Amino acid sequence: MTNGAIWRHLLEFAIPMSLGLLFQQLYNAVDSVVVGQYVGKQALAAVGSTGNIINMLVGLCNGLSVGAGVIISQRFGAKDNEKLHEAVHTTLSVTFLLCMIATTVGMLIVTPMLKMMDTPEDVFEQAKTYLSIYFSGISGLLLYNMGAGILRAVGDSQRPLYFLAFSAGLNIAGDLVFVLVFDMGVAGVALATILSQFCSAILVLVVLTRTDAPYGIRWHCLHIKADMLKSILAVGMPAGIQQAVTSFSNVFVQSYINAFESACMAGWTSYNKLDAFLLIPVQSIAMASTTFVGQNYGAKKYTRARDGVKEALKLSAIITAILAVLVIICKRPLLGLISPEADVIEFGAYFITVISPFYVMICFNQIYAGALRGIGNAKIPMVIMLFSFVLFRQTYLYLTHRFIGQSLLLTALAYPAGWVLCSLLLTICYRRSILFKKQDELSLTA
Repeated sequence: MTNGAIWRHLLEFAIPMSLGLLFQQLYNAVDSVVVGQYVGKQALAAVGSTGNIINMLVGLCNGLSVGAGVIISQRFGAKDNEKLHEAVHTTLSVTFLLCMIATTVGMLIVTPMLKMMDTPEDVFEQAKTYLSIYFSGISGLLLYNMGAGILRAVGDSQRPLYFLAFSAGLNIAGDLVFVLVFDMGVAGVALATILSQFCSAILVLVVLTRTDAPYGIRWHCLHIKADMLKSILAVGMPAGIQQAVTSFSNVFVQSYINAFESACMAGWTSYNKLDAFLLIPVQSIAMASTTFVGQNYGAKKYTRARDGVKEALKLSAIITAILAVLVIICKRPLLGLISPEADVIEFGAYFITVISPFYVMICFNQIYAGALRGIGNAKIPMVIMLFSFVLFRQTYLYLTHRFIGQSLLLTALAYPAGWVLCSLLLTICYRRSILFKKQDELSLTA
């Protein structure tokens, strides 16, 4: 990514990444569609309400993937094969440890977290079943994310896409078989998900094992090198903590939604499934910008790194605005694909109408956060996102409910309010970052 047309590099990286995220979102989306269409709105609410609990644990573990991706892309850009080898094997060794920890912790927090969300009785048992099975097989997801992160850091975003496409198809088939043939309900969709995730993990590890490149896995070389782990965690832990704490905060947001009724919970779930697909382009371009900035920063091409951020912001804003308009126009038919029940569709349409016009603001905080991580500065995005998405959002919800009362509109606006604040703060910090110092000063500090 250190030479050639910037926009082409971003798109060549982001398009396969977008397709990969598309297939990744199909895991939970298909789970929701199958239970929404064939089991009922309580099952849909159960599957949907567990998302933040899952993301809380997965997000923390994925911080390692973020940190490893930045370090690997920088070493790859600098052509430092020795450090690249160390980074890959340290990352994989720690991932195996995280798999054991995440499985244990996940199984222990299921019941306490569902109670903390004030999950209604008609949803509780199904949500508990789904989470228990999901966390028992969470290792597949963590191993795939780490292996795919290594490939993407060196510019290979295509093979992770192929593996996701295969496993997503396997998940769809498994959902239908376990639910329609064996009548397993939410247990069936959870089982199909973890089995397909293990398949994608195996595929990505086989590819990394067979490659002769410096980033290939040599199983006899697995070790944890302390200084390399420290470098990875310095970048990755802030991102992981930010994702985990934000998801934990969203557990409380979910509790505000749960205070209404199961139809509203199901409508919120339906909206969130569409929301996840709509945000795929900006997330992909943000990840592309992180790798782009990381490689060019490692190669000391600072002006090119800044230009890449500008292109990334422009692309993401245009694409996100177009998609937001299309989703608003087609909201009811799209929601009907997830659940046929009229009250669920009406709640989902309400959330789309209120929240979707603010999606362009997400582009600023995602792209600028990705750029800052690309130069190794992950603490500022973490602090700003925690302040905006956790402290500010929870304060907003508490004050509005305390002094105005229970309001679906004000609850829904908690997300856009956090996005706007986060974008403003990250814009200021990015403009004051090392990338905006003079070229000769940059060379000295690098």
